[in-house]
This record gives sequence, structure tokens and C-alpha cells, in this order.
Amino acid sequence: VPYSLNHNGLCFLWAILAQVIHRFANPQAPNWLTPGPVASTIRPRLAKRGYFMSIDSVYSDLTLKNGAKMALLVMDGLGDIATAATDYKTPLEAAVTPNLDALAKDSAQGRLIPAAHGITPGSGPGHLGLFGYDPLEVEVGRGVIEALGLGLELQPGDVAARANFCTLDADGLVTDRRAGRIETELCEERCAKLSANIKQIGDAEVIITPGKGHRFVIIFRGADLAGPLSDTDPHREGLPIAESQPDDPNCAKAQKAAKLVGEFYKAALPLLAGLEPANGFLMRGIAHQPDIPMFAERYAMRPACLAVYPMYKGLAQLVGMTKHEGPQTIEEQFQKYKELYDDYEYFFIHYKYTDMHGEDGNFQAKTRAIEDFDKALPILLEKKPDVIAITGDHSTPCALKGHSWHPQPVLLHSAASGSDKLERFTETHANRGSLGIIEAKHLIRLMQANALMFDKFGA
Repeated sequence: VPYSLNHNGLCFLWAILAQVIHRFANPQAPNWLTPGPVASTIRPRLAKRGYFMSIDSVYSDLTLKNGAKMALLVMDGLGDIATAATDYKTPLEAAVTPNLDALAKDSAQGRLIPAAHGITPGSGPGHLGLFGYDPLEVEVGRGVIEALGLGLELQPGDVAARANFCTLDADGLVTDRRAGRIETELCEERCAKLSANIKQIGDAEVIITPGKGHRFVIIFRGADLAGPLSDTDPHREGLPIAESQPDDPNCAKAQKAAKLVGEFYKAALPLLAGLEPANGFLMRGIAHQPDIPMFAERYAMRPACLAVYPMYKGLAQLVGMTKHEGPQTIEEQFQKYKELYDDYEYFFIHYKYTDMHGEDGNFQAKTRAIEDFDKALPILLEKKPDVIAITGDHSTPCALKGHSWHPQPVLLHSAASGSDKLERFTETHANRGSLGIIEAKHLIRLMQANALMFDKFGA
């Protein structure tokens, strides 16, 4: 042997030998050296030790800080499916969108897989993918996101949950998971009642903070707590509130947190009894805050967030974006973008109503929401960024009244994007676009490439 091997090198050789033996014995077994779910976890670890070239390190080495401006415009739940009931049109196809169509004629289009084939993502994974983080590797509880979005400071060990007020019948079955989308004022009243009567469960402090509409946040603050825990939301009507369980049954801290959730329900539900329509609540995304690489460091851009709803502000804050309060409509968001144009290189602008109407199964309302977005678009185009990407974080088909696995359409516009010579921005047109069907996590790198932010790779 002409050279000596250190401990890592010997471990690597043993790993290769074990893999070869395993492959001979199990020809159909997954190979961790080729793309796939196994490789997605093994390869990054080996890359950190220098056995493989990390794709992130390649991008980092190639990145040029050229001051280019880019905007990611997210119409939440934009994607949909065509059915006979809607004359085989989607809301995007039925909408009258002259401004989007004008942009489409000078853009590239395609479809984005939000997480992986066949996987229906929540809003958290959907947005993390758009921000360039692998949603299958970076897991963030919705409670953490919502808490950050409300401006709450989470301490190490805090367990946070996003909660919805709901309606329960006399048998304790959920009849409306959103309590008829009660007004924010009623949510604030219910939260105040709970806060006044429940300040502590066991040895943990309980912090209850109202959000918008029927949403609020619960934080358990105490020693030896951890997540993630399963939702108490049964995710459909006609079922009782589910019991929260640790994702890892062997984690003592998560077991303790799950017990606190159960005790909290025992204390809280009697306080809400008889207060229809918000006489119960459901908890989702019960977790603690993870470690995530910051956006500015990862992409060499100063990022800003313009969102109305707390969850999306929280997602942006989680990766280090600066959130700006104030705007309540898409027109105001675009106007604020113009005011902040010189202060940032990257703008994340979120529009909720496409998703909201999709979850209600309201085809006409989702169509109108798309048209409202289109009417406001010229405000942003008055100070046009170098790169524009318009897409959703996932699909929310009206026929399904919820999120789905269907790839969402994406439009990418820049001086370097080229034109796909497509007349409109719709799912059908996106199917014919040059971007093809790609994973959402690659979008930001395409945006950077279109901003001419990458040097040439290799000789």
C-alpha cells in the first residue's frame, strides 16, 4: 500500500465492501451511491468528509455577487386539476389573466414537484423547497413556523403547536375543522379565556397567542421537552380529536411533551364547552425549532419577506429573511416591494387566497383570486426585477379540497430565460415548457443562473 489510510478512509473502504456484498446478496436493494432516498441521506454525510463533491459547495464556489434582483411570487396552492365538472379547465385556465399571459410569452415554463413524486406536502415543506432546502431532509414543525411568524421568540427546548379552533358536536366529533373560519376578534376572545385560566401544565409554562382568523399558537416551555409529535387534528370531519403521540416512541422528552398536550386538552376543552362554533381546537405541527443554514449565507443574497399570514412570515424568518409588516393586500405587498427594492436582492412575496379557496372547493373564488393577483401584477413590474419566478408551494385542487401531490406550474422570466413561445401561463402550457418537471428545491438555483450569478464550472 503506497499510502496510509486514516480512520475515516478505513471506514469508507469497509462501507464500500459492505455495499458490494449487500448488492450481491440483494440485487434489488437500494444503492446509496446512486440517486434515491438512501443516497439523499448518505451522500451528504460522505460529502462533508470529502469523499464526494457537495453540490452546495459547487454552487458556493461558483457564486458571483452581481447585485441582481429577483422575486419569488408564490400563489399558495396555485396548481389544480381539470375535471369534467369544470369543463376540463383549472382555475388558472379559466381565469382572465392578461398580465400573466403577456409575461408568459417571454418566459420559460414547467412544473415543480414540491417534495417527491406522490408526496402531498404541507405548506412548510412546500415553501422550504422553493427556498432551496430539501424538504425531505429539513423537517420543521408548523407550530414553530407559526410562532416565529407571530413574532414570538422561541427558547431552546420550547415545543410549539399551530392550533385551529374547531366545532365539536355533543359526542365530541369534529364537525368543522376551522370553526366556520371565525373572525380574528372571536379567536382573540377564546385565546384570552384560555390564557387567563391555564398558565401552566405540570412543570411547563403555557403560552397562548392568537393569529389570524381561527388560528392560534400554543407554546409549552419547560425542562426536558422535545418534538415532533403527531397532530391532534384528525384531518377530516366526523372523527374525534386525535391523541398526540411522539414520532419517536423512545424519546423521553417527546413522551413528556405528548403527556402535556393531553393534560392541556383536559384543562382547556371544559372552558370552551357550549361556546359554538369555536368550542374545541386542533393542534398541528407540534415540534421544537431545528437548526437550518441561513438563506443569506447559502445564496449570497439579502432576502426580504412580504407575507400577510403568520405562518409564511415564520417560514421566512426561520431561514433568516427579514419580514416586513404592514401590507395586507397583494397591491400593498407589491407597492412595498418597490419601496424596498434598493435594500435587498431577493424578495419572497406570498399570496394566500388561491389556497384558501381551493381548500373550500370553490372553483369560481379561486379563479377570481388568480385574476385579482393578475390585476395587481403591473405594480411590481413598474420596478421589474432581473428574475421573476411565479409558482405555488403545492397544488390545492378544488375537487380534492386540500393539498395534493400534483406538480405545480412555474413561470421563470429573465433576460436569459428565453421564450417557450407559449401564449398563456397555465398547467397545460407549463406541461409544454422547456423547464420540464423538476423538483422545487432546484428552482432557486435556476433563478440564480438566470441572474447570471454563477461562474463557469470547470475548464
